[in-house]
Amino acid sequence: MNEDVRLVAWVRGRVQGVGFRWFTRAKALEIGGLSGFALNLDDGRVQVVAEGAREGCQGLLDWLQGDDTPGRVDGVTEMWDTPRGSYDGFLIR
Repeated sequence: MNEDVRLVAWVRGRVQGVGFRWFTRAKALEIGGLSGFALNLDDGRVQVVAEGAREGCQGLLDWLQGDDTPGRVDGVTEMWDTPRGSYDGFLIR
């Protein structure tokens, strides 16, 4: 079963000022069925929140952890939860 989930990921490395949020949104839209946002944090990380099917969220996480992202990802911390359903589309914040 592919139940809906909420993924919160904090991405660290050189991920601000390199189009990381834009490409994250594009990847989420490519995967389809995901809603949420990508947000620059004051400490240099990017926070990504995605809700949707577990398979789609896992695909986004795999991409965040992979070598095909802009900039340089040094690590990703993830947290899984139940979806809140409070997002319309996938936004850049």
